[in-house]
Amino acid sequence: MRELTNKEEEIMKILWELEKAFVKEVQQAIEGDKPHYNTLSTIIRNLEEKGYVAHNAFGNTHQYYPLVKKEEYRKKFLSSAIEDYFNNSYKGLVSFFAQERKISVEELKEIIDHIENKK
Repeated sequence: MRELTNKEEEIMKILWELEKAFVKEVQQAIEGDKPHYNTLSTIIRNLEEKGYVAHNAFGNTHQYYPLVKKEEYRKKFLSSAIEDYFNNSYKGLVSFFAQERKISVEELKEIIDHIENKK
């Protein structure tokens, strides 16, 4: 699975939400500054080239849909980030969030309870 640019990832999030969409529908779903139709069309075709989306043709118009599931991408993305930034250590990841105060002691206890109850 090839890495996505920030813009490609933004488009994929929209396609995951919409499940299938024409370029115009994707354009409407973008918050803030909307890219030009042709620019957006190129990004989506790049996603197709990378194997993330496919399309159904309706004359000259294409309706795009995701080939890669959101969960599959998230798993790959997180695994890659943990490998690249935390030396493949999930403990390092959790420690980072604890130090940054992004996770509370209560939340950590909930995670521990969840792990213990899963066994």
